[in-house]
Amino acid sequence: MQLILQDITKAFGEKSVLTGASFTFEKGKIYGLLGRNGAGKTTLFNCLSGELPPDSGAAVVQFGDAEKPLTPEDIGYVFSTPILPEFMTGYEFLKFYIEIHKNIPQTASIDDYFELVGIEPQDRHRLIKGYSHGMKNKVQMLCFLIAKPPIILLDEPLTSFDVVAALEMKNLLRDIKKDHVIIFSTHILQLATDLCDEIVILNGGALSQMDTALLHSKEFEEKIIEILRDPPHQPEAPPAAAASPKSAFSLRGKRR
Repeated sequence: MQLILQDITKAFGEKSVLTGASFTFEKGKIYGLLGRNGAGKTTLFNCLSGELPPDSGAAVVQFGDAEKPLTPEDIGYVFSTPILPEFMTGYEFLKFYIEIHKNIPQTASIDDYFELVGIEPQDRHRLIKGYSHGMKNKVQMLCFLIAKPPIILLDEPLTSFDVVAALEMKNLLRDIKKDHVIIFSTHILQLATDLCDEIVILNGGALSQMDTALLHSKEFEEKIIEILRDPPHQPEAPPAAAASPKSAFSLRGKRR
């Protein structure tokens, strides 16, 4: 399975953020999406997930010889700022989320899922409103484990976790990558070298792949900085220009 991006463009007024982003992502790999602040990483994710319409271009999913347009149902999106129904408890939300995905067989119970990401029994029946940022991100990650989308987008996913939780999440992503295309944006170079199979750079509105041989070399950081220095940094459109996500992961009306 492949996710193929074809000349995706997006502008906010006169400000062009994506200028023809093209790339082919393959199942079984974790891709690190690197770029300067405002380079358009979140805008790209929003265009892929359906939160924002691209101005032009296309994204398709290819299964062998078959090809179809990318749809929101193909995507599991973990937002950098968690978006969850804070009036529900963690347990209530997972129960609800499993129910609306009842067509997808589950191999674990609700408590098993909580155990998987290290949310303690006493916290499972607390209101999500009282959860820390890291706990909310864990709940978001459980959503894609439940819905099993082929493509997972993670926007700065591990920055809110402590050292132990971050290691657990990295191991979880390594365990599931064989069944998914996983793309995560980060500005932490050490995280990219620890976790990624490939590095993709978003610079000047376009995507390019970094030589994999450099990923674990001493020159990695220096090369990244060299690439991102040119062209000059251009700020992304303000958050108000982005569409408001409907809820965590993709709580949309249509289901597979």
